Amino acid sequence: MLKKRDKSQDESVLSTEQNHQQLLLSDVPFKIPTSGQAQRLFHGRSHVYQGYEHIAIDWLSPVLLITLYKEVDISELQLLAEKLFSTVDVCTSVQVQYRYQQTGPIELLVGEPCTATIIEEHGLKYQITLGRAQNTGLFLDMKNGRDWVKNNAQDARVLNLFSYTCAFSVAAIAGNAASVFNIDMSKPSLATGRDNHRLNGHDTSKVKFDSLDIFKSFGRIKKHGPYDLLICDPPSFQKGSVDIKRDYKKIIRRIPEFMNPNSVLMLCLNSPDLDTEFLKQTVADECADCHYLSEILPPTIFKNAVENQGLKVLIYRYKSE
Repeated sequence: MLKKRDKSQDESVLSTEQNHQQLLLSDVPFKIPTSGQAQRLFHGRSHVYQGYEHIAIDWLSPVLLITLYKEVDISELQLLAEKLFSTVDVCTSVQVQYRYQQTGPIELLVGEPCTATIIEEHGLKYQITLGRAQNTGLFLDMKNGRDWVKNNAQDARVLNLFSYTCAFSVAAIAGNAASVFNIDMSKPSLATGRDNHRLNGHDTSKVKFDSLDIFKSFGRIKKHGPYDLLICDPPSFQKGSVDIKRDYKKIIRRIPEFMNPNSVLMLCLNSPDLDTEFLKQTVADECADCHYLSEILPPTIFKNAVENQGLKVLIYRYKSE
């Protein structure tokens, strides 16, 4: 739940000696947005800026969201928030999310409270929520992937696995897909996905939403096929349901059952511990009729100084005999 910061919480403040050993948080070299388009303004986890690996800043108009992956000096955090607020004229709220804490709580630092907003990305609208869950509803590093889907979904029957809030589905319907089948275990995420389609004025009769455990529902997935475009963007790990190092092969080996001949596959991998070669080898081992076409790189700001630690998105064509 969103709350105003309690300045009396001294236990969350690092010691002055520790702070002096660090770079000033307020000196983070963030990008200044020139439009209302949702985007990342600073990506410390790319390891390009030494000393700032624990911070990210997103523009979710009218909100600037600071995400922290470790504890920082509260006075420095406040200075950064005030600098952001004064620099971005149309910003009405600066908030911080403490991702290093168990529930990833969000606090208001400067401006007005805001727990929900509608953001835009290349003409499409998406719901964003702040303080309800760890993730806001849209992964900004996948922007180029959504653009690719919009440009390659014409007349396709799309299967969207691990669909979350159905951003790929929105992009596919915007790109004139014939239909989309969204599958995710989270009913609230799928409900948001339905709302995202309505926000964009889409014909929802072309879109199906099913709350399923994918690994226990292969028969149902096959029943609604075959498909022309597969989008698979799984979490790296979810306790009790997904361990992608173990489970990706279970999906890849089902491609001949799900997909039409000459169909296209968009296979994503988010784990920093698994590289592109892992995904390529898994495809080669489990479905030899899949042929590599290309890789979609994330926006430049997400470029990682450590090779293969960032998002991986590979495009394949499935050619059956």
